[in-house]
Amino acid sequence: MGLHPLEFSECYLDSPSFREKIKAHEAELDKTNRFIKELYKDGKNLINATKQLGMAQRKFAQCLGEFQFEYIGDAKTDDEKCIDESLQEFSSFLKNLEDQRELMMRNITETLMKPLEKFRKEHLGTVRADRKKYEKETEKYYSSLEKLLNMSAKKKEPQLQEADIQVETMRQHFQEESLDYVCKLQEIQERKKFECVEPMLAFFQTVFTFYHQGFELAKDFDHYKRELQINIQNTRSRFEGTRSEVYELMKRIREAPQEYRQTSPISCEGYLYVQEKRPPPFGSSWVKRYSTFVKEQKILHMVTFDHRSGGKIGETESVTLKSCVRKTTDMLDRRFCLELDITDRPGTVLTVQALSEDDQKFWMQAMGGKEPIGHYLGRTYSKERGIDAQLDDVGLSFVKNSISAIETRGINDQGLYRVVGVSSKVQKLLSLMIDEKSNEVDLSASEDWDVKTITSALKLYLRSLPEPLMTYGLYKGFISPAKGGSPESRIQAVHCLVHKLPERNRQVLGLLMKHLANVAAHSKLNLMTVANLGVVFGPTLMRPQEETVAAIMDLKFQNIVVEILIEHHEKIFADAPESCPLSPAAPVFPAPTRQSKKLNRQNRPLAVYNPQALDIQNGKRHTYVHLYIFTPLNILKEPMSSVGDSSSLTTDETSMGSNESVSSQSSSASASEMTAEKMDHAPLNTTLSSGSNSKAPAAGASWSSSGAPGESQPAATTASSEKEKLDESVTGRKAKAVYPCEAEHDSELSFQVGAIFNAGSVSSVCPPPSPSLWCSPHPPLDPPPPHDAVSSPAVTQSREPGWLEGELEGKRGLIPENYVEML
Repeated sequence: MGLHPLEFSECYLDSPSFREKIKAHEAELDKTNRFIKELYKDGKNLINATKQLGMAQRKFAQCLGEFQFEYIGDAKTDDEKCIDESLQEFSSFLKNLEDQRELMMRNITETLMKPLEKFRKEHLGTVRADRKKYEKETEKYYSSLEKLLNMSAKKKEPQLQEADIQVETMRQHFQEESLDYVCKLQEIQERKKFECVEPMLAFFQTVFTFYHQGFELAKDFDHYKRELQINIQNTRSRFEGTRSEVYELMKRIREAPQEYRQTSPISCEGYLYVQEKRPPPFGSSWVKRYSTFVKEQKILHMVTFDHRSGGKIGETESVTLKSCVRKTTDMLDRRFCLELDITDRPGTVLTVQALSEDDQKFWMQAMGGKEPIGHYLGRTYSKERGIDAQLDDVGLSFVKNSISAIETRGINDQGLYRVVGVSSKVQKLLSLMIDEKSNEVDLSASEDWDVKTITSALKLYLRSLPEPLMTYGLYKGFISPAKGGSPESRIQAVHCLVHKLPERNRQVLGLLMKHLANVAAHSKLNLMTVANLGVVFGPTLMRPQEETVAAIMDLKFQNIVVEILIEHHEKIFADAPESCPLSPAAPVFPAPTRQSKKLNRQNRPLAVYNPQALDIQNGKRHTYVHLYIFTPLNILKEPMSSVGDSSSLTTDETSMGSNESVSSQSSSASASEMTAEKMDHAPLNTTLSSGSNSKAPAAGASWSSSGAPGESQPAATTASSEKEKLDESVTGRKAKAVYPCEAEHDSELSFQVGAIFNAGSVSSVCPPPSPSLWCSPHPPLDPPPPHDAVSSPAVTQSREPGWLEGELEGKRGLIPENYVEML
């Protein structure tokens, strides 16, 4: 049973049971008071703990928002961009959540803490004060009553009457206080029910509102979450493909490290131990130095570096080499030594020690010594293929036969093109099908060959072609748009490049893309989405001519190109594009499309120093290519095709390039531009060839559009004269903008048509002769300035091909070279 009701009539009796009832009510209110005090304390702790949680979550969100992933290469895929931005999205989500939590804490303080504390102080606190007052009045009344009763009856009547009146007055006052107190007790007992519970209800409503806001945030985040999961899956798939390629390259390099030694026609580098002579009696010491030899200037740069001293780099010393002689062990009790005669120190001989016999031969050849060249100096990108696959009628027939069989028999097979066939059966099928005498097998009707064997044979055929289906020459052109720009610009660029492919290549590629689009249309059954097909066919249809880690990092962009081809095959292969950005064959030069700086790399020159000069007034683009003779190499055997054959020139360029230089991969823009110049150039009559074990720079010549057709000149004479003419044509002239340009990066300048760039010298040609047919990702060390050039603070040649550095309105930055003309 609950508390007994306090009857007002009992206030007059003031019985013991009445007093017990009052005590029960008082005990209940004391318990309620303690409960509210404890609840208030716990509520404060909860608020403080929540504030600490909010601070920790905000700090966590800030840490997420400030971090950014670094990436390998010069661009990120769209998936990688989304993954990179995901941390900022997570940070924003957490901050929004904490804003809601902070609002919840403020509401809890207002709706729960303050009302409870107010009820405890204003109501329960007054009850305690009234109880003390009631106890005091009780004590006072009963003391007076006892005093009255103890009075002697012999007192005079007036005294007795006066005492009776006083006690009666006190009794009335006591009873009134008792009535008020009893009423107050019962009022608080009833009030506490809603005064305590109503704030609790508001508290839970606030909590529910917070969780509902979190639910709404989660719903808004759900779409992004699903998209991000797809981005992560795509990136993981590309990672697996890239990792396998990197491991394969590492394995090949481990087996034949000398064949992959990073060399360049401009310079060579490596460690040498240099003898430093000291005055007697101290003798001499040998110091390890990282040395870079610039072949054209014959300058040897040496940097002291010791791995054991924490990798601290010392000072750089440069000397000019006159001659190099191998030092035998009977002259010096150390192996692998070379004796260098220094031009800028007459009479001084510098003795250096290579790391091995092969390394000694390497430096001997690079420095023009007389020692025979080792077989490791050059490397041709070639693979031992047991199958002679060609892009001829037989190959086309095999592609059509395979596609028909796959679509007839296995279009819904799970993992189509991912699940591989038995290697021996695949080799046997491909050998059978490309044999003109036995290629009449109808794979659609034949049960001898399962679908996975046919798909593997088709992929093997495409990989075994002498040149990838999308060609070495257009490789960089296809990769560039995948690295930046809008989706529309990517499709436009790929559309243009596809129609620069040879007719047979484009025909086979169109058949294949139509087939792969059909495969992707059945992805609910075969699980091969467009992204999965891009992973499978990216490295199969396009690859760089040189195997490097940097090139392998572009695998993800190969996948993107194939995805574009599959998704838009009807548009791309239907008709040639109406216009292509910066088409060299067009008589009128529209402003080049510049969706992004990365996209425009496809229109940049191939060489380290810009070999292209755009003649705006005549509407022609001239290309100057310099080939130089290296006398130690006597490997001239096979004639080279004329310069008009752009594809063969590009192949030769890249095949003789540095094995580790990504820049030396063929440029689509260079190849396509050179095609348009067929009639402007004289044929190149010099020959190039390769030895049995090496391929290296050989004798060459130079040609330019200024020469009449059919004329040829010695390389050195032509190179020098052409360079001097072009330097004179731009020295001391001003540059004028012929197209408007809007900067897309902080390093670029924005300008309108007619903007004038003042310059003491605007250089748009190569520096003094360097073998620019081969490329390097970086310019050679300390190249001399162009002859007769006057340095100017306004406009200079950028170290990045195709760009000038200029100043406009007090700001200095990059200017696209094909956006200006010389006044």
